[in-house]
Amino acid sequence: MKRGYHHGNLRQALVEAALALIAERGPQGFTLSEAAKAADVTPAAVYRHFTGRDELLAEVARQGFDIFAALLEFAYDEGRPTSLAAFEATGRAYLAFARKYPGHYQAMFESGLQPGNHPGLAQVAAKARDTMDRAADHLARALPETRRPPARMISAHVWATSHGVVELYLRGNGGPQPWAPEDILETAIGIYLRGLGLLSPDK
Repeated sequence: MKRGYHHGNLRQALVEAALALIAERGPQGFTLSEAAKAADVTPAAVYRHFTGRDELLAEVARQGFDIFAALLEFAYDEGRPTSLAAFEATGRAYLAFARKYPGHYQAMFESGLQPGNHPGLAQVAAKARDTMDRAADHLARALPETRRPPARMISAHVWATSHGVVELYLRGNGGPQPWAPEDILETAIGIYLRGLGLLSPDK
């Protein structure tokens, strides 16, 4: 028997149902009605919380970014023990998040959502980005101002590299590789930082 809007924490139950459906079909592979069925509630009850599937996906993504931001902040640890170690730790945290929370990751980055259309999502996504920007800024201070790229550009490069490693090698879209995704990312970041002059050639 359907429990309708008397379901306990219906909003979170729908998020959990969406995560299960994302794992099975991807973020665009189900309808709001199917999420309602998976959560064992009536479709009418769903609309008390979400106006459509995109709004449900936005909540999944918002919760994902909230976890992601916390992991990045923990990894950064206010730049300890060194700015370089803290910066590299944020890259590893990106991969760790994608591995542990694949449903959230897909809702965040593969659902086609535009964070600007969902204020709560945009706010928490900006929080995650801010941590990466601060890590890049702390690291870039070792360079003379005349040779220092904008910190946000540095973090954007590392974000793009991390995302590519996740898509190609963590999620298996680039075929099997003899190296772990973490090793691929660490090497790529090392080459990038040497190019900036932030790592010595022999490190």
